[in-house]
Amino acid sequence: MSTPLCIFDTTLRDGTQGEGISLTAEDKVKIALKLDALGVHYIEGGNPGSNNKDIEFFRRVREMKLQAKLTAFGSTRRKNSSCEQDINLKHLTESGAQAATLVGKTWDFHVHTALQTTLEENLAMIYESLAFVKNSGMEALFDAEHFFDGYKANPEYALAALAKAKEAGAAWIVLCDTNGGTLPSEINEIVSRVVSEIDAPIGIHTHNDCELAVANTLAAITAGARQIQGTINGYGERCGNANLCSIIPTLQLKMGYNCVSDEQLRNLTGVARYVSEIANVNMPVNQPYVGNAAFAHKGGIHVSAIMKDSKTYEHIEPHLVGNKQRVLVSELAGQSNILSKAQEMGLEVNPEGMKSREVIDRIKDLEHQGYQFEGADASLELILRDAYGDSVEIFSVESFKIMVEKNAGQMVTEAIVKINVAGEQVYTVAEGNGPVNALDNALRKALVQFYPGIRDVHLSDYKVRVLDEKDTTAAKVRVLIESTNFKDTWSTVGVSSNVIEASWEALVDSIRYALIGMAKDEFAPELIQTNGLMNH
Repeated sequence: MSTPLCIFDTTLRDGTQGEGISLTAEDKVKIALKLDALGVHYIEGGNPGSNNKDIEFFRRVREMKLQAKLTAFGSTRRKNSSCEQDINLKHLTESGAQAATLVGKTWDFHVHTALQTTLEENLAMIYESLAFVKNSGMEALFDAEHFFDGYKANPEYALAALAKAKEAGAAWIVLCDTNGGTLPSEINEIVSRVVSEIDAPIGIHTHNDCELAVANTLAAITAGARQIQGTINGYGERCGNANLCSIIPTLQLKMGYNCVSDEQLRNLTGVARYVSEIANVNMPVNQPYVGNAAFAHKGGIHVSAIMKDSKTYEHIEPHLVGNKQRVLVSELAGQSNILSKAQEMGLEVNPEGMKSREVIDRIKDLEHQGYQFEGADASLELILRDAYGDSVEIFSVESFKIMVEKNAGQMVTEAIVKINVAGEQVYTVAEGNGPVNALDNALRKALVQFYPGIRDVHLSDYKVRVLDEKDTTAAKVRVLIESTNFKDTWSTVGVSSNVIEASWEALVDSIRYALIGMAKDEFAPELIQTNGLMNH
């Protein structure tokens, strides 16, 4: 493709309008650096005239040497006033940003109903505001709000608004499907006309209210738009914005456009997950390209095929976007699943032996009891290591006891744990804000003198699911625990009719998995030698 595409990221502005998303100025700075490394061309940081947080962000980030153009967001001047008197435009031009996006009305219904002004005054607001920003030395971009709805209602006026933006010197004219209700066929037809009639660079900004934001963006690019506006993971108001994590690899790997370098594309999964962590929003496991299950395989026939050639069930190579192939093991698993998982772990497995069938039968029996290993890779790995003789008993549990007391209106939970480590019996007591927290504290307290690295391990998520509601309080529960050491994340599972026992089982698996990882860590040879784990 002769004309390069431009990626405009609005995660820090439009993305923060999503429900449950709130970023501090520090959060926004961290994300901006990740976006810059990813290779986006514009980073829209927010509205410098709207709140102190955005003011601080622009103050801090303008000192950094970003490759992307730092962009501030605002709106056209107020009706029946001047740009010089508009305090928001003043903040915009004083933000230190290289570019400014001004949103303006292109739907006559909005001009009359929302702005309550004349069509002529709205056109003057667009022209004068963009010219004011450009004359201040900033690059001016025009976000044509509700353009597609406006075009369908009154195409002449919608196009007239774009013409005014071009006349004012807008560097980009961005067509917005603000309500997210336009179809790809409509997008293609309307963008094609705009490109043919407006001699200016055209961009596209879509919302996901019909789950068509990605499709609509691709339709606009096919019709001639050259700037893509969107957010990481599709964050945004209502149903979200166009998801750059799907758009960028599709354009680059499927449609032949160059958006970012190949090396930057390989960072996409890491950026998506980093932003998810900072925003404190769980990523859907089935999110295309960057989700944890995007290249996960469960059915035995599928796994058998991908072991021969991954193209049989994968539309791209996962490493191209920084993701990886995963083989799930469950009651649907075949021998291929076990072999693939064991090979991934570096275990020596005899494909002709009976061990794989025995492991499959055991897993199927456990899943029949209520275990689920798709979301508990660490528990599964421990089972395979035990089965193939690649495990070591780093510690054994002799007993544990929990006491819960309400004292002076406060609930106090105390756990007593007795374990055996390297032939030495260890007895510890610890308090917590609940039974699981107390057990976790006591177990790690017992182990930390032998394995100091256990201090870095902590629980990051805890889920309980009732497996058979009809048994009410006697029902079995499945507990899933997610743990992290600030570098890796892993999940373990426990099942019992006693929620404490299920939690304890998952907790012990989590700690055991962490310790095996420490023992294998090339940066901790003293740990291996001290505890006799060199051969494990």
